[in-house]
Amino acid sequence: MDINGEPLSVRRQCELLSVNRTSLYYHPKARDKLTILLMNLIDEEFTRHSFYGTRRMTAYLRNLGYAINRKRVQNLYQLMGLEANYPKPNLSKKHPEHKIYPYLLRDVAINQVNQVWSTDITYIRLQEGFAYLMAIIDWHSRYVLDWQLSTTLEAGFCIEALARTLTQGRCEIFNTDQGSQFTATDFVNLLIDNKIKISMDGKGRALDNIFIERLWRSLKYELIYQMDYRSVKEAKSGIGDYFGFYNNERPHQALGYKTPKEVYFA
Repeated sequence: MDINGEPLSVRRQCELLSVNRTSLYYHPKARDKLTILLMNLIDEEFTRHSFYGTRRMTAYLRNLGYAINRKRVQNLYQLMGLEANYPKPNLSKKHPEHKIYPYLLRDVAINQVNQVWSTDITYIRLQEGFAYLMAIIDWHSRYVLDWQLSTTLEAGFCIEALARTLTQGRCEIFNTDQGSQFTATDFVNLLIDNKIKISMDGKGRALDNIFIERLWRSLKYELIYQMDYRSVKEAKSGIGDYFGFYNNERPHQALGYKTPKEVYFA
């Protein structure tokens, strides 16, 4: 109900919960237990070693005793939205309308809040399925500005989260990888319309977006791998609580043992 006692629309409820509307109706797609197990093993090993390509991951899984070929690992990487972070030839063809921007942050001193924001997407496992998490972080303070879950890798949930974040403020430079969600015209135009410079990671360069990579590692080791979420709703609640803890209570050595909130709102 809203303040007038009227029922809230589905769209408004999803906005308040930071959940993509498609997730409201999501039932985990039936997948065999072995596939889910393999995806979870890949996620854990990729979190430890993000430079693992499909050849090395295939060898890793075989060493664990799974009879798996590289083609299946390649398919799982694609499904999970993974790409190994190591220098390699750029063999992919970009959509002609999806412009790639240069990386602007090499040797740049990041010494104030709202100087640089960045974003990324990561795989979130569920008991019988999975979801994707996108977050926007302030580089200087490590403060998580906004986040959103989705059951697909379509650009819509990233655009929604960015639009919501920009109602609260703006940065000088926004850094992403070269994923199709972040090169999508509607995503890029939001930044251009707000006079924000666009920076994109070099292909396969793990350190270009290091702070959000560290956020994912913390989230997964401190929450996701400790839990066994059954649904998007459960995962959303747990992740929301974790980001509240991360922003408001978790001290960072790099911040002089202050919390992201203390630095961001100083």
